[in-house]
Amino acid sequence: MSLNGQITTSPIYLVTQGRWCYLVAVGDERETWASQLRKGVLELAVLGLLAAEPRYGSQLVDDLAAHPDLAITAGTVYPLLARLAKGGLVSSTWQESPVGPPRKYYTLTPRGRRTLDEASRTFRSVTATVNRILEAQS
Repeated sequence: MSLNGQITTSPIYLVTQGRWCYLVAVGDERETWASQLRKGVLELAVLGLLAAEPRYGSQLVDDLAAHPDLAITAGTVYPLLARLAKGGLVSSTWQESPVGPPRKYYTLTPRGRRTLDEASRTFRSVTATVNRILEAQS
């Protein structure tokens, strides 16, 4: 099976989170648990940032860099924003910049707000459940 362009013989599972689905290779040394968790919550974090105010791509990179566990590059954020826009979760507009070329600002759409609300509830519920399980093991 091919996952992210790499051939893997590891078991592959479909993981769903809200409206998103991910293929996850279990036991693949190239992907750590931390990496998988980051990928799973990155879209949620971007939607959360956009809920607060419209942002442009490199601003999202900078904002996420303030949280090292979620730091990403421009090569990651722009394809992610394109997927969110294609799904109708964000819209974009060009705005003049006082210090250079115009910037493309991304805004949460009403559908994006509903998705964020639903995904946030699911994330909090799953996190609380996992925390209870882990605390019981301590």
